[in-house]
Amino acid sequence: MFLILRTNDERQQADLYLLFRIQTFIIFTMSNWTLKSIPPHDWYLCLDVGSYFDHEHNPEIIFEEGFTRPVPIGDTDVIATVFFNGDPENPEFHIETTESLNKEEIESANKSLTKILGLDMDIRPLYDQAAKDPLLGDKLTALYGLKRMTRANLFEDIQNRIVEMQMNHKPTAKKMMFAVREAYGTALVHKGKNIPAWPRPHQLMKADPMSIRNLGPTKRKGEYLTGLASDIASKIIDMEYIAHCNPQEAYDLLTGIKGIGPTAGQDLMMMRGKTQAVFPSNMQKGEEKGLRRWITWSYGEDPNKTSEDRFQELIKNWKGYEAAALEFLYVNWIIREKEKKAKK
Repeated sequence: MFLILRTNDERQQADLYLLFRIQTFIIFTMSNWTLKSIPPHDWYLCLDVGSYFDHEHNPEIIFEEGFTRPVPIGDTDVIATVFFNGDPENPEFHIETTESLNKEEIESANKSLTKILGLDMDIRPLYDQAAKDPLLGDKLTALYGLKRMTRANLFEDIQNRIVEMQMNHKPTAKKMMFAVREAYGTALVHKGKNIPAWPRPHQLMKADPMSIRNLGPTKRKGEYLTGLASDIASKIIDMEYIAHCNPQEAYDLLTGIKGIGPTAGQDLMMMRGKTQAVFPSNMQKGEEKGLRRWITWSYGEDPNKTSEDRFQELIKNWKGYEAAALEFLYVNWIIREKEKKAKK
C-alpha cells in the first residue's frame, strides 16, 4: 500500500479538478430544449390558480425557480423543470432535465408537456367570436393569453379528481394524492426532495384499497382507483381514445367509469387539453347540477328553469371553444375570491 502526500496547493488543485469533473458530468447528463406555444399564451396567469398545481408546488416561487414535476417517458419517468419566457405574443418554454434524453425520449416528454401547459390549444378565434359576449367579453381582455393547465395524461387527472372528490380542504386532498404517488409511483428525487411520479395503471392496479385508505382517501375511492387502473391495464378502458374523441362521447365514456358522476365527468372533460366541451343537463330533484348550473347562473338566469335551447343560445359565442371559454370564468372567479379575502 502506498501513501501519497500532497501539499496544500496540490490538494486544492485536486479538489478543483474533481469539482470540474462533477460539473462537466452534470452539464453533459442534463438535457435542455425549448418548446413554443400557439399565441397568445400568458402562462404566468396560471400561478393564481391553486388547483392547477400539486402538493409539492409553491406557485409563489415558481416564477423564479421554474415549474418542476415528473414527466412520463415511455415506461420511465424523469423530473423536468419548465421556465416561461414571459412573452404572451411569442410564448416559449425552456425545459431542463437532470437526465440526458435522446431524441425519441424528448419527443415523448413533449407530448406530456404539451398537454400539461396547453401548448397546442389555439383559442384565437374565441377572442373574435366572444368579444361582445355580455359575460365573457371583458374577461377575455383581463385574462388575455390564459390557457388551462392539466396533468400529463387523463389518467393522472382522473386519479387527482377521485382523491379530491367531496373534500373542501384542498391542501389536505393534495397531500393525500401525494401520499398515493409516494406509495405506488416511481420514486424520484430532485434537489434532495422526493417528487414521486404519478402511478401507472400496472402499479396502481395491484394496490389494496385498504392500504390506500391508510393514506387518507376513503376505501371506496381506493376501489375506484384500483378498478380503473385494472380496466386500463386490461384494455377495457382506452384513456388515449377518451382523450381525443368528440366531447359528447368523452363525457359518456367518462361517466361510465365507476366513481365518475355527471359533475366529475364535466370537470374531467375540461382536462383533456382540448378547446371543446359539452355541458349536459343534470337535473336532480328539479335542481340543475354541475358546470351547466354555474354557467347559466353566471348569465343571470335560473339554471333550474333554463331549457336546452336557451342554454345553447346563452353560450352561442362559445361554440367550438366551450372548455377554453369556461376557464376564463373559472380563473376570473378564483382571482375575485382572492381579492375579497385580501380586503377582509
